[in-house]
Amino acid sequence: MRSLYPEISQFHTYLLKTSGAHQVYVEQSGNPEGIPVLFLHGGPCSGTKPDHRRFFDPARYRIILFDQRGCGNSLPFGELEHNSTEELLADMEQIRQALQIEQWVLFGGSWGATLALLYAQQFTQRVSALIIRGVFLARQKDLDWFAKEGANRIYPEQWQSLRECAPDASAEEFVPALFAALWSNDEAKRNRVASEWLAWGGQVALGSLYTPAPTAEPVTEKMLKQVRMELHYAVHRYFMDENQILAHCKLLQDIPTIIIHGRNDLVCPMEAAMRLHEALPHANYRVLPNAGHIAQGEEMIDALVAATDCIAERLSSHFNALP
Repeated sequence: MRSLYPEISQFHTYLLKTSGAHQVYVEQSGNPEGIPVLFLHGGPCSGTKPDHRRFFDPARYRIILFDQRGCGNSLPFGELEHNSTEELLADMEQIRQALQIEQWVLFGGSWGATLALLYAQQFTQRVSALIIRGVFLARQKDLDWFAKEGANRIYPEQWQSLRECAPDASAEEFVPALFAALWSNDEAKRNRVASEWLAWGGQVALGSLYTPAPTAEPVTEKMLKQVRMELHYAVHRYFMDENQILAHCKLLQDIPTIIIHGRNDLVCPMEAAMRLHEALPHANYRVLPNAGHIAQGEEMIDALVAATDCIAERLSSHFNALP
């Protein structure tokens, strides 16, 4: 059973000026001469953490983490103007060019998996391998499962609390109604929506591991901005055409790919992973019987570290990585 690699520090951090007012946080760790790998965090509006460096052998990998526009340490936090999927993909390509990388491995989970697949379809020659966890295809049915009809049947009590934030909205208008409420002049209304959306997401993602926040815990401006960004992407259908990823998987057939998905993932149900594997039959496809959505737990960590080790073995002859 593999575990995370030891903690390491960055050897390089900077803010990359991109379009609009955005400055994107970028860091590097590991071996400067190693196999370049880009870690793509989930969300939207999550962010990278020091432990994300630990999925990769620091002797073999040049580990690159970045916080997407408006996320984490990127500036300004929560900024929605000039914040779309296409602009995130452009940021990734700008990072690659700035770091003078010819090809890199993409490692992404959930929304990060979406970005990895989209980038690989647009910049196919720049991707040496894909490691995809918790497949999110951003189809209408995927959003509907989470915020219309699906997960609400698993956790009806938590769903009811969220639904009461916009009780008069139809199922189709529910997410737009929540997004509109986040801009209300009524502070209590804004805060209630933000609090209930975060609680709903936490419950579905963590399952039995979820611990509700104390009722008296205040909603911070950062929490409000996080929820605004999540719903900004949701109401714009993630700035993607319906079924866009599966429709263009023919472009990815020559890229070594590992797909890892937890059977108990209630944020991104198994059907999405199965459809992706059908579109990428060459991929190494692993279903973890006891894992859920998050990149935690022995089973998931073992699978992810095994995947990065496997890709390092496969690609090591192409890079000046240490054995």
